[in-house]
Amino acid sequence: MEIDLLSAASFAHGQPHDQYQWLRANHPCYFHPEPSGAGFWAVTCYDDVRSIGRDAATFSSWPTMSITDAPGGDEHQLMICCDPPAHTAKRRLLNSRFTPRAAKTWRDRIEELAVQIVDAVVERGECDLVADLAGEMPSFVIADLLGIPLDDGRRLYQLTEILHAAPGIHTPDEVQAALGEMFSYGQRIADEKRQHGRDDLSSLLVQAELGGKPIDDIDFSLFFLLLIDAGGDTTRNLVGGGMLALFEHPGERRRLQTDLDGLLPTAIEEMLRWVSPVVHMRRTATRDTVLCGREIRQGDKVVMFYGSANRDEDVFAEAERFDIARRPNEQIAFGGGGPHFCLGAHIARVEIDALLRQILTRLPDIEPTAPAEWLASNFVSGPSRLPIRFTPAAVSGA
Repeated sequence: MEIDLLSAASFAHGQPHDQYQWLRANHPCYFHPEPSGAGFWAVTCYDDVRSIGRDAATFSSWPTMSITDAPGGDEHQLMICCDPPAHTAKRRLLNSRFTPRAAKTWRDRIEELAVQIVDAVVERGECDLVADLAGEMPSFVIADLLGIPLDDGRRLYQLTEILHAAPGIHTPDEVQAALGEMFSYGQRIADEKRQHGRDDLSSLLVQAELGGKPIDDIDFSLFFLLLIDAGGDTTRNLVGGGMLALFEHPGERRRLQTDLDGLLPTAIEEMLRWVSPVVHMRRTATRDTVLCGREIRQGDKVVMFYGSANRDEDVFAEAERFDIARRPNEQIAFGGGGPHFCLGAHIARVEIDALLRQILTRLPDIEPTAPAEWLASNFVSGPSRLPIRFTPAAVSGA
């Protein structure tokens, strides 16, 4: 079995589950070479992935969560690349906006957006499920959360796709240009919110303090980048990939549409397991240790592959079967607990529920008209394009 978890070609049709399956059976902690790096340990079994994510003392998020090495500064660092206590202090600034209670307060607005999104296509009879439906919801919600125009949320998410692309898809200049545009936009928003603050995350951040000092422009831009970057991955790729799974499993689709209220909650959890929108996260060993019988040295890169962990045969009965009523289903698409458990998981579930309900009830005969095209990324997984058709209907309330 040829193993290559870096090349975009391995992810051209979704995650490389054949490679994952072989690794779990033969080398659950596999040393993977890098063309221009030191190599990394690819960890593919559920229990190991889950334990690494919960052990920040041994497996650090610093200096980066990416496989590719990046310089890490002590003063300014993305929250996702910090360990406690620095991570705890930064996360505390945002926690109140992402609790289960906070997610409930957003439900009416998110359901309103879901109606608006489907209204925009329902009379057309065809559209791109990813660009016109799945991608709109997270772009709009993160824009609302940050207090920026909805159309700007669309553009910012387009920039994150450039940042998430596998090595070689975009030139270094293109990546830097995307990063520069995001930082420049974030700086304009910071200046605006300092002058005209409102009840939104951007305003909260410009008024916040870290370590007893006001947040500076760099810290604000890093928070802004992370919120835009993480705000769309799960919902967009889950809805796109989840609908594709329903197309490929028509019996499960009929079952779901027959009992949407009863089965949608478990169906969403199964879609999260099946799609695993975030492919991997890296940690760096802080000390010598042993993992899966392999000696891990201090400084080694250790990479958790969530898509593999969520198909682990030792944890999930009939792991390769898509079952919308699966119980139990302790999927770890949101990270499996620990300090870096996905901050936006509760809001993401509300978004996914609202949009899938609109799609499955108002576009009941939806079907693909061409094969899905997949994101050219080894970091996030989901369709980038999925043309669909359906019987046109009147706009809601028209």
